[in-house]
Amino acid sequence: MLRSIEVERTPRPVVALADEYPAGFVDPRHSHRRAQLLYATTGVMTVVTAEGTFVIPPQRAVWIPGGLEHEVSCRGEVSLRTLYVEPESCERLPKHSCVVEVSPLLRALILEVMRFKREYKLDGREGRIAELVLDEIVNLPVADLHAPMPRDPRLARVCRAILEDPSADADLDALSDVAGMSRRTLTRLFRQETGMSVAAWRQQVRLLEALSLLAMGRPVTTVAYDVGYDSPSSFTAMFHKVFGVAPSQYFARLD
Repeated sequence: MLRSIEVERTPRPVVALADEYPAGFVDPRHSHRRAQLLYATTGVMTVVTAEGTFVIPPQRAVWIPGGLEHEVSCRGEVSLRTLYVEPESCERLPKHSCVVEVSPLLRALILEVMRFKREYKLDGREGRIAELVLDEIVNLPVADLHAPMPRDPRLARVCRAILEDPSADADLDALSDVAGMSRRTLTRLFRQETGMSVAAWRQQVRLLEALSLLAMGRPVTTVAYDVGYDSPSSFTAMFHKVFGVAPSQYFARLD
């Protein structure tokens, strides 16, 4: 099986790598020359970049452009299948990190690329499959499974505080103290940098945390209270409003 250093040196447009990680594993902030499609066949990952915080449930993937620093955390045991794409092959691919819905076709293609020899034939079947992989990535629907991160370090402190405990109900005055700025300045700058109010950003983080817990098999009622909702019904209503399905149905969509 290839290691990441070999991947960087392999002169092929698309290279695959398989890894297994234990619950609680954290891959500290780093970057790669190649772009990556991180795909978890099982388990839940959280990926943090300068562009946002992303939650990747099973059968979804996160696209990370080459050179972008990122940190990966595993909520449970994770089976990871990663595609590394050469910069020269990324012209049509996303320019920013995002979570995508993995189609059944791409799922099969990823598993097929895993079987390739290190330097597969570019003018044969393997080369055509690699091109098809790139075509399929271009057409994948983007899933709204991220919370945009502000660049201002004062606002980043507020975001980290929320991420550490999404269920906490710290009000704007308390969060203003964390940021070291007035309440009015906090609300204005936060919306300016993230496109969201503080309340909407915290709600998004709670829903992302809920997805992680649901993917780990936690009951809907338990998850609702764990992420700060007053009742399972209010949690279910908000979840349905954002994702279009009830919490119990979300993971059945790509099965």
